[in-house]
Amino acid sequence: MAPDGVIGITVLGATGSIGRSTLDVLARHRGRYRIVALTANTQVDVLYQQCLDYRPRYAVMADAVAAERLETKLRAVAPEVTVLSGLKGLEQVAAAPEADYVMAAIVGAAGLQPALAAARAGKRILLANKEALVMSGRLFIDAVRQNRAELLPIDSEHNAIFQCMPAGFASGLTQVGVRRILLTASGGPFREMPLEQLGAVTPEQAVAHPNWSMGRKISVDSATMMNKGLEVIEACWLFNTVPSQIQVVLHPQSVIHSMVEYVDGSVLAQLGNPDMRTPIAHALAWPERMVSGVNSLDIFAVARLDFSKPDLVRFPCLRLAVEAMEQGGTYSAILNAANEIAVNAFLERRIGFTDIAAVIEKTLEQTASHEPSDLEVVLADDAAARAVAVGHVAQCRKVS
Repeated sequence: MAPDGVIGITVLGATGSIGRSTLDVLARHRGRYRIVALTANTQVDVLYQQCLDYRPRYAVMADAVAAERLETKLRAVAPEVTVLSGLKGLEQVAAAPEADYVMAAIVGAAGLQPALAAARAGKRILLANKEALVMSGRLFIDAVRQNRAELLPIDSEHNAIFQCMPAGFASGLTQVGVRRILLTASGGPFREMPLEQLGAVTPEQAVAHPNWSMGRKISVDSATMMNKGLEVIEACWLFNTVPSQIQVVLHPQSVIHSMVEYVDGSVLAQLGNPDMRTPIAHALAWPERMVSGVNSLDIFAVARLDFSKPDLVRFPCLRLAVEAMEQGGTYSAILNAANEIAVNAFLERRIGFTDIAAVIEKTLEQTASHEPSDLEVVLADDAAARAVAVGHVAQCRKVS
């Protein structure tokens, strides 16, 4: 923390939905936080405007050509902003001495190494990039512990679980009197669609989430419920548990964000409007509380709360994710890699909606898993899985 008591923060993935929500919360508390760095992939114009609004010390574009464009645009109006590029630039700002907190909100596998750099630098990590734990759970958790970093979850469900957990949960749920985690899911836009119609689902339909405003990739993950499968894996690492202690619960209103059941029969739940600024503000201020800009929950307008079990025939991606976690090794990284390839192909209309799960399952069957002893092993199996998944995508019938 700076001598003036202001907390420095790096926002990885500033132009995405989580990044923008983070900046909205930070703008309400300008005297408390100082933005050290903002990063983006290729959205030069958006990051340029954010640099003008927040005046970070660093701006990073993952794409080198985009970085050159950004530097040119900033040179005359904000020469104090240093523009960096690529993975090295992302890792540099994640570990920058001026940054006390790091919002890890880069989508997908691309966010793993910057988040790991923040852990090794002992930062408070606000983790919105679930792939960091999905791909390298033990490596990431060990880095957090060995470097005395703080890890606070930003996913609304994991943040809710964190708020409902007792102190000392890292020692194991049984040790602190917790029976199980109830991980809620909206069920996405196809929760009640007839199964025979799923094959004709379009990308436009899949990204139209009924409750949350999210990016295209994560919206498709929500529609397949792979997002929830990845969250089961993430919860296992965050809360030192196993899939058998996690029950996924369909809750279409998205008002209860998750629950924790104790051995005495008590169930604690965290409720709120479906707005990511709530968990972001919670993690920024923890263990205190601060204003997020989210409206009060009107329980009279909500009126009712519904719950049901997920249908694994409708949502095979959820089953595949749980199985990958149970098998161990690098299967979770293989699962994530195949999913990223398949979802991208679906969004580009090269495969159908139901092909996503098929590509993932075949990739899991045909890619060797190894003990994730270091990051190189994880990245090698990630690359191998992507190559296998690309081959299966090519065999699918192209969608018109």
